Amino acid sequence: MSLMTSTSPAKSLRCGELVPSNHDRSSLAHPERHSQLVRQRGGLISVPGKLKRPTSGASRRLTKLLLNVTVQHSFGPVQVVTLPENTVGDLIKEALAIYVKEKRRPLVKQTNPEYYELHYSQFSLESLKTGEKLINLGSRNFFLCQKPAKFLNSSTYDETLFPFTKFMDLLL
Repeated sequence: MSLMTSTSPAKSLRCGELVPSNHDRSSLAHPERHSQLVRQRGGLISVPGKLKRPTSGASRRLTKLLLNVTVQHSFGPVQVVTLPENTVGDLIKEALAIYVKEKRRPLVKQTNPEYYELHYSQFSLESLKTGEKLINLGSRNFFLCQKPAKFLNSSTYDETLFPFTKFMDLLL
């Protein structure tokens, strides 16, 4: 390993070490003149004197939300970026569209959002109302599952999902 010497013969530096410049030396000697410089690991950085905060009249509002929706029997959540004004029904529609577009497994047999309901978690029994705003939910992680057959009305019911239901009606 070769050694480099600095301007003073008493100090020796190894390759890869930085020699402070004259500007760095002067700012270290007079820290009161350079109050905007802050010493951090790895060197000096400049920090603005005052950070601007929003004025009292202008409030910060969310423009987009990043939500995680786990589809029943899938391995990982679908990440959905959506507006906070959207509803639970919009989130179901968007999550299904992303799930199908990404060709996730297992494949869903039905992509109609009316066949699905959204829950806070897979252990939550109560589903969220489809008209509720996303900003009011208080969570960013959700669970999407198929509605039970008894809750599907006849206009959205598809015989291909449950082919044995006709046979069961005959048995009764």
